[in-house]
Amino acid sequence: MRAAVIIKRGGPEGRIVQNHPRPLVGPRDVLVRVRACSLNHLDVFVRKGVAGANLPLPHISGGDIAGDVAETGAEVRGLEPGQRVLIDPLIDGKALGEDMQGGLAEYASVPDTNCIPLPDEVSFEQAAALPIAYGTARRQLITRGGLKAGETVAILGAAGGLGTGAVMIAKAAGATVIACASSQDKLKRLGELGADILVDTSSDDWGGQIWKATGKQGVDVMVDNTGAATWQQSIRATKPGGRVVTCGATSGYEVTQYQPYVWVRELDIRGSNGWRREDLEALLEMVHDGRLEPVIDRVLPLDQIREAERLIEDRLVFGKVVITP
Repeated sequence: MRAAVIIKRGGPEGRIVQNHPRPLVGPRDVLVRVRACSLNHLDVFVRKGVAGANLPLPHISGGDIAGDVAETGAEVRGLEPGQRVLIDPLIDGKALGEDMQGGLAEYASVPDTNCIPLPDEVSFEQAAALPIAYGTARRQLITRGGLKAGETVAILGAAGGLGTGAVMIAKAAGATVIACASSQDKLKRLGELGADILVDTSSDDWGGQIWKATGKQGVDVMVDNTGAATWQQSIRATKPGGRVVTCGATSGYEVTQYQPYVWVRELDIRGSNGWRREDLEALLEMVHDGRLEPVIDRVLPLDQIREAERLIEDRLVFGKVVITP
């Protein structure tokens, strides 16, 4: 099969498209013909060795897989060749594409229990956009953040795959959404997605802009997955009794915060780790019913994987980049 294979840690030259052995199928496994696999910053991190550093090479990343069943193991029941499926990337506490071989290839082998039936009304590209970014956003906002109708939420990095998903999920929950991004073009598009207030984070006083936009009350929920570069302002822009929720730190893990803001305002700082199956099922239902339209920046063939990663790494995309092997 053709696959985008990591042969060396580091720069983009470490990933090449080449022929690679088709994965084996165990008795409880399903061989999926990959029709779409969306990218995440995680794929860049795996290539660089920031994530999955101890994985043996060559390695195939890619956790967001949608496709159809090509073959089933001898003990698999309820799944037939040709059936359309979305793959839950969380396998026994490990992540598909990070801890094990993923879907940036023509075929992927996964446990049968990780296959979610995919309605005909939901395209492979729409489905592949959902698991890691949108599933993480839903858990972060709804389950861990406790976001409710009528509350105000600020979302940093709102133009990325996770961010655009968070904006739409928050709007569907009935919240007032403050979308934060680093360019006027991205902010314009976030407004078209339904964001109520737009904040340019290329300005040094973006935290002050959020504070003023809320009548100097602060937000109920602050979504900060950026980390070191933004944490202090995020704390300051959160209202008394508010929640700061994080699932990552793309600008650095070591953060500083002015502690009096935390205790005087009685802030909750909450971690959120990935997604759960119920998040993916709920998101599929929302797409099926027309309540959610995943934002896809572009769809590229497997041979353009380096260009796709470059666009993500340079933050030149709005929404998800989807690869069709």
